[in-house]
Amino acid sequence: MKAAYITECGPPQNIQYGDLERPDATGTQVLVKVGAVSLNPVDTYIRNGANYWELPNPFVVGCDLAGTVEAVGEEVSRFVIGDRVWGTNQGLLGRQGTFAEYCSVDQDWLYPIPAGISENDAAACSLVGVTAHLGLFRDAKIQAGETIFVHGGTGGVGSMVLQMAKRAGARVIATAGSDEKAERCRALGADVVINYNTENELQAILQAAPQGIDVFWETLREPNIEDIVSVMKDRGRIVIMAGRDARPEFPVGPFYVKCLQLFGFVMFKASADELRACADDINTWLADGSLKAQISHTLPLSEAARAHQLQENNTLGKEGTIAGKIVLNP
Repeated sequence: MKAAYITECGPPQNIQYGDLERPDATGTQVLVKVGAVSLNPVDTYIRNGANYWELPNPFVVGCDLAGTVEAVGEEVSRFVIGDRVWGTNQGLLGRQGTFAEYCSVDQDWLYPIPAGISENDAAACSLVGVTAHLGLFRDAKIQAGETIFVHGGTGGVGSMVLQMAKRAGARVIATAGSDEKAERCRALGADVVINYNTENELQAILQAAPQGIDVFWETLREPNIEDIVSVMKDRGRIVIMAGRDARPEFPVGPFYVKCLQLFGFVMFKASADELRACADDINTWLADGSLKAQISHTLPLSEAARAHQLQENNTLGKEGTIAGKIVLNP
């Protein structure tokens, strides 16, 4: 089978596109004929040598996939040959990744694709969708009528948070870096959009929410906790899911006096049951149209190295040329 893989960590140019042996499906594994994969910032960190865990060699890159069941192991009970499925949490914790024509995945990490939803859309919502769901509902426990602030409302995770928060009945304030991206945030349901390149963000937040923010969703890799705490309402919740190397100053006094809570998490440490609960809601919302995939670029799998460079230029280089996800097709 064709696959995008590395034999040594390093820059995007280390990704090779070539032939690897097709995996088998045994036990509780499902062999998926991959129709679409999507790229996440964590994929670039792992490829570049972030020492989270030991990697297989060769290592197929990628976390997300959508496709069709080609074969099932003898212990599989959730799926049959021909089912359309999506999944995430691959290429993590030592598992092989998804950027290949075929991928063998434990049934616990796969979910049915709703009728009428494309493989591209299912793949694009995978990791970012479960990330948004975990932070909003398991951790922050957002409630109807509350106000949430989302940094980057057109980003991979940010666009999912925006839509899910609206689905939950919250008022959403989001940021964008251009008028075009601001208009996209409004189309996704944002009540207020702040252009961080032309407006004072803190002043704009307090103007839009004079009583403060109930839930602050931070996507920046270098969060300013002092500023975040200053705009929070008493008993507010702050969600952080980026910035592995960040070491910001922490305003202890204002934080505890406001009775705030701070949640940090990574989706790959969620249990299979937790992720399946996320997937159930995601499927319901995809099916009823209240959640829509945000795809910025679609490329052939053979251009995986180019896709990684593009993602890295935006995540680390802050080029601002991506609004949503990069999806690749074998």
